[in-house]
Amino acid sequence: MAEAVSDASIIERARHEPELFSVIFDRYFAAIHRYAAARIGPSAADDVAAETFLVAFDQRDRYDPAWPAARAWLYGIATNLIGRHRRGEIRFYRALSRSAVRDEVGGHDDRVADQVSAEGVSPELARGLARLSKGDRDALLLVVCAQFSYAEVAQALAIPVGTVGSRINRARRKLRKTLAPAAREATNNG
Repeated sequence: MAEAVSDASIIERARHEPELFSVIFDRYFAAIHRYAAARIGPSAADDVAAETFLVAFDQRDRYDPAWPAARAWLYGIATNLIGRHRRGEIRFYRALSRSAVRDEVGGHDDRVADQVSAEGVSPELARGLARLSKGDRDALLLVVCAQFSYAEVAQALAIPVGTVGSRINRARRKLRKTLAPAAREATNNG
């Protein structure tokens, strides 16, 4: 079986053979699109995902080959592009928060946060996400939606790992406060 070629080596070669960048696109487009859809909705996700790869292609000369996988780099680009759609993201979460309450409310507050997706956001969770600062929301959603480690979040957002931990702890604390009344109501009605 052939050994998998690292993203770094593909990007390095794509500097002189641009068509090779399609391998990076094929490897990551679906995941980047899912992440963008969870953040800003499916219609805007098409644009953000496509623009992510356009920016990455344009910046391939600046890719750090010390990182064998391009995953965090691409999610960082996508997160920055989503930041440009910040008002749209907040509107998206506020609209979800006004939607009818779903039949089921998750159990433990952290499990609710771990199940964030555009299709599965409860109104309470959407309201909580809309209230988070951009930095806290970015860090939390990279962990939840992209299943990043703190080190990958740090790489994607170009911040120290300790800052990632602080942002995620702060975001979870704020979400617990927002979700606690809904969890109590579900327990009392269940």
